[in-house]
Amino acid sequence: DKIKLYEAPKAKTLDEIKKINKANEIIIKLYSEVLPKYVKAGISTYELDQITEDFIRSNGAIPGTKGYEIGKPYPAYPASLCTSVNNRVVHGIPTKTEILKNGDIISLDTVTVLDGFYGDAAITLPVGEIDENAKKLLEVTEKAREIGIAQAVVGNRIGDISAAIQEYAESFGFSLVRDFAGHGVGKSMHEDPMVPNYGKAGTGVKIEDGMVIAIEPMVNEGAYQVRILPDMWTVITKDGKRSAHSEYSVAIVNGKPIKLGTGEL
Repeated sequence: DKIKLYEAPKAKTLDEIKKINKANEIIIKLYSEVLPKYVKAGISTYELDQITEDFIRSNGAIPGTKGYEIGKPYPAYPASLCTSVNNRVVHGIPTKTEILKNGDIISLDTVTVLDGFYGDAAITLPVGEIDENAKKLLEVTEKAREIGIAQAVVGNRIGDISAAIQEYAESFGFSLVRDFAGHGVGKSMHEDPMVPNYGKAGTGVKIEDGMVIAIEPMVNEGAYQVRILPDMWTVITKDGKRSAHSEYSVAIVNGKPIKLGTGEL
């Protein structure tokens, strides 16, 4: 869907934020302690998906993406992990035939559901030794995320997050995907407000205490245009150049952003 205007969401209570935090703790542990050990040349994206599903379920949660539907004519998403390699931007479907090789980069994006609340985070990892431009792409994407998060303070607006991300990433000659964006998180995977990765400072929904948003730059090595493959899920760059994705769910508590699942709460 194209980005559109959203209303400010209902504020989450601290108890609700703590539940969202627990859902995110599972993902952050998956990304920091589990998947990096397996993201190596020779493994299939299907195997990474199975490892992810087993880990999520063993921690008492449910994979939020598996069977996720956005309505006809789109099929339900079939996996627990989105695996987007090289020129894939987001929503890549894991398969037994897609084998990672040295020099690849892979975006990993998963969602957990725990006690009725959602966690959502993404990371892009290198496979073996990657070239210098790929290293810079990953570095800039993560830094853009942090710069965006720093703007998520009471008194600012969503556009301040968007503009900060855009200005930083574009200063390195990269571009920001415009057809997909960050979003609110809570009792649903996608809630208001939308959080674009480009925009104008001082515009958009006001940032308030109790807001929970996923801030997730999708940074392209080349142009920002993308297209969707016939599977109706996988998003790729139109020019075939690589893309990186980095995401945290963030809660606004006492006027400041807290990265959920990281031990900050």
